[in-house]
Amino acid sequence: MKRSQFLRRLAAGACAATLLHALPAAAQAWPTKPVRIIVPFAVGGPADNYARFLAQRLPDQLGQPFVVENRPGAGAVIGTDAVAKSPADGYTLLLMSNTHTVNETLVASKPYNPVRDFVGVAPINYSDLVLVAHPSLQAANVNQLVKLAKERPGRLNYASSGTGTPYHMAGELFKSMSGTFLVHIPYKGSSGARTDLLGGQST
Repeated sequence: MKRSQFLRRLAAGACAATLLHALPAAAQAWPTKPVRIIVPFAVGGPADNYARFLAQRLPDQLGQPFVVENRPGAGAVIGTDAVAKSPADGYTLLLMSNTHTVNETLVASKPYNPVRDFVGVAPINYSDLVLVAHPSLQAANVNQLVKLAKERPGRLNYASSGTGTPYHMAGELFKSMSGTFLVHIPYKGSSGARTDLLGGQST
């Protein structure tokens, strides 16, 4: 799909979401004012980068500014709740990863309902995760890491960008498949996790 086609579909999806939520009496042009994209994760992570990519290019197609606002915390619940409580007029968008889905099983009580309060607009990207470790850990491959983790149960940590994020779920899957016990250290975003990893503060 060409970029221009994708942007048109994104705009059409946002209009449809507005109609479903606000049920205006007559069709209206969209957008006629700046649009917020709320990212429920910290600056510098994948979701933030994708949001800023869109915010740079959508104004050329749609004629209005798109402003990124980061509201990290509570496994993306804080930012998601801010969008749920915003007017249903199509001028506040949420850029969410599959954390939104995972939270349905991890967070018992949330101030919003994902089915009632949100309408999907468009898929943005698919990406892979990579397992890395600080050189001081002396694990050059997965087999060596598993061996080391079994020798030191509960003494190795793994960082994620927050509870319920893909990084967290991947870490728990790795523990289950490898039979190891690693301690999960959740951050408010992937930038902090990477910084501590590079500094040798988190393996």
